Amino acid sequence: MSDNCIFCKIIRGDFGTEFVYETENTVVFNDINPAAPVHMLVCPKVHVESLNELEDTALMSELLQTVKAVTKKVGLKAYKTQINTGKEAGQEVFHLHIHVLGGWNK
Repeated sequence: MSDNCIFCKIIRGDFGTEFVYETENTVVFNDINPAAPVHMLVCPKVHVESLNELEDTALMSELLQTVKAVTKKVGLKAYKTQINTGKEAGQEVFHLHIHVLGGWNK
């Protein structure tokens, strides 16, 4: 984990953020500035700056399985996923995360 990464701090429990879902290697929490009625962030517990740095294929799989599991848990049948990779693509927090957006017709 990184001492300066806001998501690492959230994952460590520094802010008391409630997790919507958690596995051994991933966490899911609600975005503080939602762009949809449901806007969750799926993150690996280990610090990985972006998708370009993710080499662990088992973790890649677990991240996507976490998306599938958390959407089922919260009752989303339709949703969008988005991964911003790099500043020019809109990545603001440099800890890999998958945006899960939905809930328009929940």
